[in-house]
Amino acid sequence: MDGIIGILGVVALLLVVGGGLGLLLPGRSSWLWLLAAAGLVFVNDAMLTRFWGLMPDLIPHSDWNWQGKIMALAVTLAVASLPMFGWTRSGLTLVQAPGSWKTALPVTAAYAGLFLVMALIFPNESASKETIAFQLTMPGFEEEPFYRGVLLLALERAFLGRLRFLGVDWSLGAVLSCTLFGLAHAFGFSDGQFSFDPMTMALTGLPSLIGVWLVLRTRSLLLPVLMHNFGNAIMLLV
Repeated sequence: MDGIIGILGVVALLLVVGGGLGLLLPGRSSWLWLLAAAGLVFVNDAMLTRFWGLMPDLIPHSDWNWQGKIMALAVTLAVASLPMFGWTRSGLTLVQAPGSWKTALPVTAAYAGLFLVMALIFPNESASKETIAFQLTMPGFEEEPFYRGVLLLALERAFLGRLRFLGVDWSLGAVLSCTLFGLAHAFGFSDGQFSFDPMTMALTGLPSLIGVWLVLRTRSLLLPVLMHNFGNAIMLLV
């Protein structure tokens, strides 16, 4: 029950903030796409949590949520297959925008270098093979197609205005997608009250801006997926 209340809280925040922005931007926002984005957030959480624990765990004796991640990814790919989304428009393509490598690769390399330095300075204890396998695959494979793929596309269509910054066209939807990614890690409900961890929000929401920038620059999820999984796994490998 706590999980359902928690995700309803996130959805409510999205609708209140998004609705408020829509009222301030008449004619430049779409309630239909905002509601679609809210529905995507709710369904994604249902998949990740196996319907908040109601569905049996089909992968027992595992330390990680393989089943939830696979279910969430399957639904994301199904949504991306719908005509109003499309795999290419959702970033599910290996084709990079012409000329994007010149700026995207240095940014990706800098991100990787930062996490490598952090891993060397703050080494972790040895991890199991399952932990390494999970961190090398599922976080990027599931979260990027959702947050930087179908959800970003829905939110960009919910808010039509654009601002050119750092070589890409930002929308309010792009910022909201990063906020929702941070809330997924920092916001919850337990013991009868909502909780929020600002540090976790900063450590997840702010780096996700880099992922969004890469998607907007390259029009592909390839580099964000690689960057995400590298950042998660490098601490376990050095």
